[in-house]
Amino acid sequence: MTAARPPTVAGPTTAVPPTGLLDRRLLFVTGKGGVGKTTTAAALALLASRQGKRTLVCEVDAKGNMADFLGVEAMRFDAREVKPSLYGMTMDTEASLKEYLSLQLKVPLLARIGPLAKTFDFMATAAPGVKEILTVGKLCYEVREDNYDLVVVDAPATGHVVGQLMAPEAINELVQVGRVRHQTDWMRDILEDPVQTGVCVVTAPEEMPVSETIELIDSLSQETSVDLAGVVVNRVLPALFGRGERAVFDRIRTEQGIDALSDAVGGDAGPLVEAADLAVSLRQSRTVHMDRLRDGLPADLLTLYVPYLFTRSHGIRATQQVADALAAELDT
Repeated sequence: MTAARPPTVAGPTTAVPPTGLLDRRLLFVTGKGGVGKTTTAAALALLASRQGKRTLVCEVDAKGNMADFLGVEAMRFDAREVKPSLYGMTMDTEASLKEYLSLQLKVPLLARIGPLAKTFDFMATAAPGVKEILTVGKLCYEVREDNYDLVVVDAPATGHVVGQLMAPEAINELVQVGRVRHQTDWMRDILEDPVQTGVCVVTAPEEMPVSETIELIDSLSQETSVDLAGVVVNRVLPALFGRGERAVFDRIRTEQGIDALSDAVGGDAGPLVEAADLAVSLRQSRTVHMDRLRDGLPADLLTLYVPYLFTRSHGIRATQQVADALAAELDT
């Protein structure tokens, strides 16, 4: 977070957002808890690194488990390479404060900052946006210094991400002049430039995730100047049968049909038919939520669909599968 240097790209009034989700420099990934936000952030970062981009993935929540999704050891504030071209870090606002003081005020990184930290905690309680600005500032700094081609952020969930993105604006309202105002100005230049920064919202075809996604998109457009880069719809169930196949299945799922199928295969086909019937019913029940989501999204918004992974655990294998699915969607 050193002194600002002139922007190298056009401002948000003239810039045209890139069409590719991974073509930006800073990508915030958010969504309702439990929809696969961290999996998607890890998968997008992994996919970008596969494409040869020097990529940093940062989890904002220090209690998060991004390392599990990448199959690596616990990550720290100091970024380290966890996969080829992929670097990982966990946000730590006190460490970010130390780094800021070292860069801006030339305070040694190893210096004791107990009194300053106490003052910082007081300010963070009294003034909105102080802790958030250290998070956003660190991420924007990595972009401005060209340390990475892409920074992927496992951002806070839907209820908190808007406040984080608005942190520079909140500080601007508190501080009108001076060094702090100068710092937030260049952060805003990066955040509000759609060529550099975007938000990716992760959702699922269920009632509450769809409702929160639509509300978040409205809040982003009304309260921030950060570009909406796209939506990832996770856990999409595939269509098990086509129209003609469904008619055949409806005949099989009768008592007589199940008996005939059981005789043909030499075993009880009832549980298999019940499982197929459940899969069809689940997809039908989610169709209404998918339709509502489509109606609530901008018509030209990039929307990617990730199939339901029938697995009981997360980890690098699941992350790779999601990355493959996203790659296929982006190639279509």
